[in-house]
Amino acid sequence: MKNRMIRKIIHIGAEKCNGCGACAKACHEGAIGMVNGKAVLLREDYCDGLGDCLPACPTGAITFEEREAPAYDAAAVEEAKKKKQADEPLPCGCPGSQSRALTPPPSLHGAPVPPPSAPVLKEAALVSELRQWPVQIKLAPVNAPYFDGAKLLVAADCTAYAFAAFHQKFVRDHVTLIGCPKLDSVDYSEKLAEILRRNNVRSVSVVRMEVPCCGGIVAAVQKALAASGKQIPWHVTTISVRGEILEEL
Repeated sequence: MKNRMIRKIIHIGAEKCNGCGACAKACHEGAIGMVNGKAVLLREDYCDGLGDCLPACPTGAITFEEREAPAYDAAAVEEAKKKKQADEPLPCGCPGSQSRALTPPPSLHGAPVPPPSAPVLKEAALVSELRQWPVQIKLAPVNAPYFDGAKLLVAADCTAYAFAAFHQKFVRDHVTLIGCPKLDSVDYSEKLAEILRRNNVRSVSVVRMEVPCCGGIVAAVQKALAASGKQIPWHVTTISVRGEILEEL
C-alpha cells in the first residue's frame, strides 16, 4: 500500500464541471481524466498539489483541499508519461501536426550564406531549407523517421526573426525543432531526451537569443543530453536582438 499522509490535493466539484476537459489537458501528470462527461481525479498519487489545472477550469469547479491521500509518486508519473509517449501514434488528425519529411528545392541548395551587407535577394531566389514538419518541440513525434541519423537544430522561436539568413546558416541540412521556454509551460528536456534516446542523432545545435530567459532552451538541451545517456556533440550559438551572432560555443 502506498504511503498515505495529510497533504494538499485538488478537489473537483462535479456539479460545477461542464465537461470541457481543459483541466485534463492542463494536468501534466495525467492525474485527471474524463469519465461520463465529467472531470475526475483518477490517480491521487499522480496529483502533485501544485494546481496547474486550477486556472484552466472556466467554471471554478477545481479547488484545493487538505486531506489524507497517497503521497505524490513522481517516479510513477514519469513512467506513465514515457509509456504514453511510446504508445502514441504519429500525429495525423490535425493537418498542422501531421508529421512529414520535406526536401528543400535544389535551386540554391549549397549556396553560400550572404553577408549582412549584401543586397536583399529577390523573392524568387529565396529557398526554404526546412526538412520536416512539424517544427514545434511540443508537436514533434519522438519516433519520426527523419530523426534517425539527423543533425538536430533546437532553436528559440525568436531567432529566426532576428537572424536574416537563418535558413541558410542554421536550418540547412538539419532537422529543426523550435520552442520558447518562457511562453511554453512544459519541460522540453523530457521530449528531447526521448528523441535522443530513440534515434541516432549525430549532433545537436542550439540557437538562442541573448535575452536571459532564452537560457532555458540551453538548459533543456543540457538536461536532455545527460538523460539520454549518449555522448552527442553539441554547440550553442547566441543571437543578438539586432540579428548579430554574439557567441558560438
